[in-house]
Amino acid sequence: MNSTTSIVSLPEDCVSAILSRTSPQDACRFSMVSKTFVSVANSDLVWKNFLPSDYKDILSRAVNQFTLKFISSCKQLYRFLCRPVLLDAGNKSFKLEKCSGKKCYMMSATELSIAWSIDPMFWTWKSIPESRFSVVAELRTVNWLEIEGRMRTNVLTPNTSYGAYLVMKVSHHRAYGLDFAPSEVTIKKGKIVKRGKAYLCDKDENKCNMEALFYGNRRNRMVQENGENVRMPCKREDGWMEIEIGEFCSGEGDEEIEMSVAEVGHQLKGGLVLEGIEVRPKHT
Repeated sequence: MNSTTSIVSLPEDCVSAILSRTSPQDACRFSMVSKTFVSVANSDLVWKNFLPSDYKDILSRAVNQFTLKFISSCKQLYRFLCRPVLLDAGNKSFKLEKCSGKKCYMMSATELSIAWSIDPMFWTWKSIPESRFSVVAELRTVNWLEIEGRMRTNVLTPNTSYGAYLVMKVSHHRAYGLDFAPSEVTIKKGKIVKRGKAYLCDKDENKCNMEALFYGNRRNRMVQENGENVRMPCKREDGWMEIEIGEFCSGEGDEEIEMSVAEVGHQLKGGLVLEGIEVRPKHT
């Protein structure tokens, strides 16, 4: 005689062990299946497994330690970490991807290497209300733009495909030269180097028409002749723009990731407002 065991008949610790091997999204769905499973699906035994293994170290670096005192469960802590948390004196931002629990980091402009950034003739540092960080960098004028960020793969979720993004916006009343020629975007992990091209801002229709008149639409001709797949800025939910620098796999070891954006065509440019570089899981 065949017999089947319903999950309802299993001990709570067995159900907890099963749920802890699923995903945060699955655990939330499971809690809605039956009132019997609500306490199990919300238990610390389940949600502690969804937290990163180094979550205690991450919390110790958080700027707002006061808020942590009011978190009483692992599920509450997980939800807290799904929103950006400032770390390391406010120079970095961390959050978990809500559905998967994978790590996301953002380095502020102060954490990046920016050519000429210490010279107030070329860059200014200021506070703006729409940034999560205390200061952002605004380009006044420069003919050599070079921005570089570095991080280690051991702080990321292992064996995960990640994308790196320059987070920025354009001060339109001060912007010039940013769309004259594409910048080179590069991402390097060990001996693997990936390069691409990207424009730092879009043109409005009137500006396109004026440049076609004065320059014979030089930009479009360059792109067509070189056969380049040039990336353009995309709008984010937080109101900023982003440009994809490249992608990489975090792997299982500890390697340095180098991410850079450079435009060295000696064209004067200004008006770029830089918040930082974000590294987050990449989904197809």
